[in-house]
Amino acid sequence: MHMDNHAMWQDLGMDVKTHDLLCEALPQAFGDVYLSQKNRPKGMDYFNMVVADIHGIRPAELLAFQKTGGKVVGSFCIHVPDEVVIAAGAIATGLCSGSQFWVPGGEKVLPTATCPLIKASLGARFDRTCPFFRICDLFVGETTCDGKKKAWEILAEDAPMYIMDIPQQKRPTDFTKWENEIHGYIKQLEELTGNKITAEKLHDAMVLVNNKRRALQRLNAVRKAKNVPISGRDVLLIHQIAFYDDPARFTQMVNKLCDELEQRIKDGVSVYETDAKRILLTGTPLSIPNWKLHQIIETGGGAVICEEMCTGIRYCEALVDETGTTIDEMVKHLAARYLGHINCACFTPNKERIEDIKRLSGEYKADGVIDVNLKFCNLYDTEGFFVERAMKEAGIPCLGIETDYTDEDAEQLKTRIGAFIEMLN
Repeated sequence: MHMDNHAMWQDLGMDVKTHDLLCEALPQAFGDVYLSQKNRPKGMDYFNMVVADIHGIRPAELLAFQKTGGKVVGSFCIHVPDEVVIAAGAIATGLCSGSQFWVPGGEKVLPTATCPLIKASLGARFDRTCPFFRICDLFVGETTCDGKKKAWEILAEDAPMYIMDIPQQKRPTDFTKWENEIHGYIKQLEELTGNKITAEKLHDAMVLVNNKRRALQRLNAVRKAKNVPISGRDVLLIHQIAFYDDPARFTQMVNKLCDELEQRIKDGVSVYETDAKRILLTGTPLSIPNWKLHQIIETGGGAVICEEMCTGIRYCEALVDETGTTIDEMVKHLAARYLGHINCACFTPNKERIEDIKRLSGEYKADGVIDVNLKFCNLYDTEGFFVERAMKEAGIPCLGIETDYTDEDAEQLKTRIGAFIEMLN
């Protein structure tokens, strides 16, 4: 099987030798974080398989689709609506990168003081060590932060880029602007694919993506139980896979897993010790294979029961209104969801995020909140001021953390997080 993959990677113009080093390191890391867990749900077998061959199975599907004339569109942010890509008969894939492996490649072209997420994304493309970054016919960037805005200009020298300009506030005029951006995106995709986006196709795409959200909502809901039937690590992994996998198949696999998890709740099965402290994580996204924090928290007496992050609840919490019958109505509904219900730190003011953290802490009965900031992410770092203040006022213990993709701070984090969990007793 691996031989096949090698031929495919070669054909994609990848640096196969360097990429092999990544492939060698991943199973070990995955085994340490995931396969070492006791009492894992059976339904995780599918997601294990996806990760075990993450640069093989799905890239092969995308290439087979391209051979039939299909287009693949990659995006980096949850503000970019997948529904439009699907309605144009193309496949949408996520392109975020969570490994230190790609960071040095990004540092060749970007300032050191850029967040690891952006550095890894450019490194994955320029070093030619990720198939997803080779396959895409179009890369869709967005203007959520200044670091990304400038990085896309550098990426555009090597890859076909389209930029969506996201408003930084949520006034009525901003919603109109975002609707216009989505209309522009529709045009762009019609040109790319040669397919017309009809009201019917857009409606079907909305239902498909909403069903995926519903499955993830169901998955997150089981974590509210006293006996939590699945670890935070596993749920994070599923959210990370959601960005890549075929939406219909993924939805089916998540629902199948939820059947098992709901049964586990009835049977009183928990994956945690009874005295594990319930931790809500908030902050910058944790892209695959960034599992460091979950691993430290969950091996240090904590249970991660909710992520107020783009790789968590923000990705799936709100549905798109499916009642629209014309393209204009549907675009309105898309804008309402993709601008109105994602409370990223790029917005000013962003009181909604603070409200979300308070609400979710109550819903998931969190004992404490850990606010995570990826190094050099100015937005989340500054917003940490409001998060920590609001938690203090609400009487919820809160720990602010800054980290990157290296393991250099692992021991220090273990000590700080361990002391925080200890304090929650």
